[in-house]
Amino acid sequence: MLGNTDAVASLAVKDLAVARQFYTGILGLTESGGDGEELLTLKSGSSEFNVYRSQYAGTNQATAMTWAVGNVDETVRALKAKGVAVEHYDMPGMTREGDIHIAGEMRIAWFKNPDGNILNLINR
Repeated sequence: MLGNTDAVASLAVKDLAVARQFYTGILGLTESGGDGEELLTLKSGSSEFNVYRSQYAGTNQATAMTWAVGNVDETVRALKAKGVAVEHYDMPGMTREGDIHIAGEMRIAWFKNPDGNILNLINR
């Protein structure tokens, strides 16, 4: 039924102005729409996602969004240069080299947005 329909992720935030600065200013995404102080739509590659104002922002304790990037290490260096802190987790079957978690050929890094939503990078 939904297999041929695009899905759109939605992330809750407390303050759209802070979210706008993080996603456009730090992550380099493009604002593609929105609705005043309640909703911001952002473009990332060929996909879009919504950021909306909610009192429940940051309550999800699991990864909320993933970006598949060519080089996780390089992307992490660029994020850290812009002041983004990288998260470290102890997970079965994974080792860590600095900020990069490794599971076989997979290289992963986690970080949070200003509201504490967990975001990550993974190599393609």
